[in-house]
Amino acid sequence: RICVITLAEAHPLLQSGKTITNINYQISANCSRLQNKVSGKSKRTRLFIFQMQGAQFLTELAPLCRISSSDGEEYTIYSCIRGRLIEVNENILSNPALLQEKPSTEGYIAVVLPKFEESKSITQGLLTQKEYEEVLLKRRSSAS
Repeated sequence: RICVITLAEAHPLLQSGKTITNINYQISANCSRLQNKVSGKSKRTRLFIFQMQGAQFLTELAPLCRISSSDGEEYTIYSCIRGRLIEVNENILSNPALLQEKPSTEGYIAVVLPKFEESKSITQGLLTQKEYEEVLLKRRSSAS
């Protein structure tokens, strides 16, 4: 029921051999994802139920961070999921190469918890690996 936000394997930062120079969780003058402080407790029943306070609420278009590369390009990474920001990966701040070397494990960007009522519709709207590969194939075909 949680969503781990990572770079897609087709993201330009993973395709072009670029070097990541900076990762910034400061979204605006008044909003830093690093200031997200989640507190609360979980109760074990048939499902885990989290009671959270202080977690930032994200929409699908909410920026999570900005990543700069050595060629001067800057990429804004968006949540893509409505929910509460549980955690950002501070390890990538001191070791940005994790984003490229281990993008789906230690190089994750953030963890988001969707509203329980919305989690099923979010899951149903996701692409399978095969569907994702077909989308990439179509993109590459139309670009050439």
